[in-house]
Amino acid sequence: MAFKLISTEGEQTFELRSGGTLVVGRALTSDIPVLDPTISRRHAEVAWDDSGVHVRDLGSSNGTFLNGVKVETARLSPGDVITFGKVPFRLREITADPRSTAADTPTSFSAPVPAGATIVRKLPTRDSRQAFASYRTSGAARVVEETTPIRSEDDKNEQKLALLLEVSKGLTSAVDVDALLEKIVGEVYKILDVDRVAILLVDDQGDLQPKIARDKRGVTAGRMVPQSIVRKVVEEKVAILSDNTLEDQRFGGQSIVMQRVRSAMCGPLIGSEDRVLGVLYVDNLTTAHRFSEDDLEFLIAFAGIAGVAIENSQFADRIRRETLARSNFERFFAPGLAARIASSPDAVRLGGEKRQVAVLFSDIRGFTALSETMTPDEIAKLLTEYFTEMVECVFRNGGTLDKFIGDAVMAQWGAPIGEPDDADRAMRAAIEMMTALDQLNAKWRVEGKPQLSIGIGLNFGEVFAGNIGSERRLEFTVIGDTVNTASRLCSAADGGEILLSDDFRRSLREPPRIEERPAIELKGKSQRIPLYRVTTS
Repeated sequence: MAFKLISTEGEQTFELRSGGTLVVGRALTSDIPVLDPTISRRHAEVAWDDSGVHVRDLGSSNGTFLNGVKVETARLSPGDVITFGKVPFRLREITADPRSTAADTPTSFSAPVPAGATIVRKLPTRDSRQAFASYRTSGAARVVEETTPIRSEDDKNEQKLALLLEVSKGLTSAVDVDALLEKIVGEVYKILDVDRVAILLVDDQGDLQPKIARDKRGVTAGRMVPQSIVRKVVEEKVAILSDNTLEDQRFGGQSIVMQRVRSAMCGPLIGSEDRVLGVLYVDNLTTAHRFSEDDLEFLIAFAGIAGVAIENSQFADRIRRETLARSNFERFFAPGLAARIASSPDAVRLGGEKRQVAVLFSDIRGFTALSETMTPDEIAKLLTEYFTEMVECVFRNGGTLDKFIGDAVMAQWGAPIGEPDDADRAMRAAIEMMTALDQLNAKWRVEGKPQLSIGIGLNFGEVFAGNIGSERRLEFTVIGDTVNTASRLCSAADGGEILLSDDFRRSLREPPRIEERPAIELKGKSQRIPLYRVTTS
């Protein structure tokens, strides 16, 4: 015959010792620690002898009650409810299993551990598949192979093995590691008798950061993992079981005392390259000798699977970063060009093709002299605002930003993907750039900043479009006489003026109001070329 005190909520269980007296109290060193503010440090004594189970109040502040009646001393019967302060326990009679041993009883008080003894058991971490195999060759495998009724311990092993199988299968579909870790924490509570579960992961700086931490009620816990345990797990790559941390000389840090840890297990999360990715930690705040070697083996296997999940998550995160990089690429180049480069290896080879394109150049007038009156930070901020608006005009009209040349912008329409109205798109972009600059100048005027003026040149014709550069550094651009002419038209334009060539004018389907200007001589041209100017009246 044996007896247990079990809290009415089932969160705490204490086995009574025949012929001994146990102290109930709020102190962590109590034989039956009950961590509640209504419990005194030495609240009551519970004794079991030949005449039965007895309780004696030790002058507690909030009293001891038997079935709701306050008592000083009383004899208990199975089924009675004994309440210490406001924490009720029920006395249960249990029948000893002849197959059980003292080592199998996680909460037994029959063999006190001498104070100061080293009671840590640690196992070198193995590959998660090895730990998984150990379960298959242990009691869990016998459950599958034998036709005899399942014993309670074997039933628990079967449940653990089924859980490992479930988690392993979940890895193939779980991209979000946070959701998987939430599930792991929930399942750990079903299998292991723990008060708290935490998973910490190594961040980019190599520091451990809490990823998830829960207590039995599902409440998020704070900084709950004793650093003395975690350091040993990470540095030595071992899994640790401490079944009485308060008396364990290896882990005598203040965090263990302050966090009221009695039993704890912690295993490293190891990646495929034998790199520590984090730790899986569980503990019990009320009872020493709570965990067994089998529990530690299960934790090792669990940690191995969790490590695989983390690596899968990191791989998925790398894919997301690459997708983001492509998204950033599309901020500076036409979406069609970005898609072509991403989808075709041929797109990044040296070479290109001849295409008909519309080319736009815009340039700030007098910017060199203006910059001499400004600090570098002021120049950078001003140009950032200016370029942002100018590029938006280009993209809004389907153009490709070719490059920035100092304070100049070069854009083109037609390469690598052309449209019938490329010239009209370029024309609309040029007009919108002038309007956007007027709005910027109005804003800067209020802020006391200098005003800018730009000239724009437009041309249409054949160019060479492709990736220019070396094998290590390629840049998609357009080159040729058409580009040079557009640049020189831009240089000839006064502030606020949009100049276009006759080739560009003839390519327009919906031309704006324009006027002819005297033909001009351009460098590299043997004859004067016709010139047109966009008018606003």
